[in-house]
Amino acid sequence: MARVKRGVVSRRRHNKLLSLTRGQRASKHKLVRRAHEAMVHSLSYAYFHRRERKGDMRRIWIARINAAARANGVGYSQLVGSMEAAGIELNRKLLADLAVKDPGAFSEMVKTAVKAK
Repeated sequence: MARVKRGVVSRRRHNKLLSLTRGQRASKHKLVRRAHEAMVHSLSYAYFHRRERKGDMRRIWIARINAAARANGVGYSQLVGSMEAAGIELNRKLLADLAVKDPGAFSEMVKTAVKAK
């Protein structure tokens, strides 16, 4: 049986791994074993934080809505409660966008919601 030399295959695999860990510090971007550990950790962090980002965005939207609502003399929870009572169905993303880009329309919406409650 012929001898199989795997130098080219492993070198390509190592180079692919080292290219994934470009930008890491110290030996994590130079040594294959350390680079593999760094790559596994970074990929798992990326997966976890893609899901975590959804909650982060929701918290940002709520903070923006609360700030705009307080500028109109109402708290966030009062605003959400009065919107439900008035039948205004806007999600937090749209409300935050409205509060930032069109404060006049947001204040009109707040007045409508509070008046209907």
